[in-house]
Amino acid sequence: MPPEVPSVPVIEPREFSRSLAELVKQHAARRDNERCVQCVACARCTDSTFCKNSRDLARCNYCVDCEACVDSNHCFASRGLVGCTHCAHAERCSRSAYLERCTDCDDCRYCFGCVGIAGREFHILNRPYPRSEYFKLTAQLKQSLV
Repeated sequence: MPPEVPSVPVIEPREFSRSLAELVKQHAARRDNERCVQCVACARCTDSTFCKNSRDLARCNYCVDCEACVDSNHCFASRGLVGCTHCAHAERCSRSAYLERCTDCDDCRYCFGCVGIAGREFHILNRPYPRSEYFKLTAQLKQSLV
């Protein structure tokens, strides 16, 4: 005879909504980090190392002024990155490297001011540039955008 399955308690929708709201409130108030090493002025980070002034990071390293990033390294002033490295002022990008001022890019390398592109490299404002021109133009842009 199969083992008896324990009965599952019924959760009323109103009670569910109240409990969920309370959990969200408690999480927002939380400031502690978990399993982080030498993170400074960070909040709610997990398994991260050497990050500064960041919050809600998971498995990130050397990120500064970042928020809600996962598996990212050496990023600066970025939000919602997943699996990115050496990105600055980027938002909601994934599996990318050396992005600056990019939004919603995926699997990109060396892009500047790009939005919504995937699998590209050496692009400025969603347009391709030769590698040698890319570095000259971005150096000029970085100086003038300071």
